[in-house]
Amino acid sequence: MKPHLLQLLSGFALVSVSSAAEPSTAPDRHDFFYAGEAKTQDMYRVEKGALVWSWHNPGSRGEISDAVRLADGRILFAHQYGVTLIDGADKDNKVLWHHDAPQGCEIHTASMIGKQRVLFIQNGPEPKCVVMNIATNQVEREFPLEVGNVKGTHGQFRHAELTATGTLLVSHMDGGKVSEYDDHGRELWTAKFPGPWSASRLPNGNTLVTGSKLVREITSAGDTVWEITPADLPDQGIRSFQISTRLANGNTLVNNWVNSWSETVDPATAPAQVLEVTPDKKVVWTLKAWRDPLNLGPSTTLQLPDSTRAKYDKFGGFHD
Repeated sequence: MKPHLLQLLSGFALVSVSSAAEPSTAPDRHDFFYAGEAKTQDMYRVEKGALVWSWHNPGSRGEISDAVRLADGRILFAHQYGVTLIDGADKDNKVLWHHDAPQGCEIHTASMIGKQRVLFIQNGPEPKCVVMNIATNQVEREFPLEVGNVKGTHGQFRHAELTATGTLLVSHMDGGKVSEYDDHGRELWTAKFPGPWSASRLPNGNTLVTGSKLVREITSAGDTVWEITPADLPDQGIRSFQISTRLANGNTLVNNWVNSWSETVDPATAPAQVLEVTPDKKVVWTLKAWRDPLNLGPSTTLQLPDSTRAKYDKFGGFHD
């Protein structure tokens, strides 16, 4: 074969390898429900890359720190100064239930237990986990939670999540740990972690914990089996991790939250809101949706249709 032909073929091979290494940016890779901490309260649902549902509260007070779309279409979301349940299948997004945080307190995370109970964490001078019956508005159980600073209401908790066994994983953000509790507040397991924002129990029994600059999978003994940091993603403009999700294919979805209070978002230069990374830390997909018709704003929650958040609805003896 002639030398110049070898060079030409070699060039094609290099181009092919480089192209294959580029992460996908196709918005239809996943269907998802989406919400984020921002100056306004906004939630979205995207299917096949197109916006199919949205909810906006432009005059709102407080940020959406946690939101979950339930199997029946209802949407439960915590928005700093309260928690609300709406009918996401209704064209008017009817409010089904609402609870205001007491003066001086904040609510940043909530989970549904069956159809008539909501579990939420109340930040404040007396931080606690609360189980409330939404039909009667009566508190059916509550127990105190340890914090690093009882006066630092805003920084105490952001996320708690039910497990398949009916326990609760609580991320003690200002306490530097993740703890698992039963429905009476007994601590069953704990692991140290710097500033945990969220945590979820994986099918293999390990726990996936997310902090602003670290995502780590840890065993029940507290050993690290996998982790990723912004240093592993040098070209992605990572601002802050908040929630990560382990996919069935072994990859991990992690959000990249942009603080719209301290940074002006320029759609031309803003980073991806969500990344999908492989076990060997290769980025295979990014969601960058800062422009109409798919302008989703800052990312905190990206929930896939098969999310366990919509399935796990038992907390000890509380269930339907």
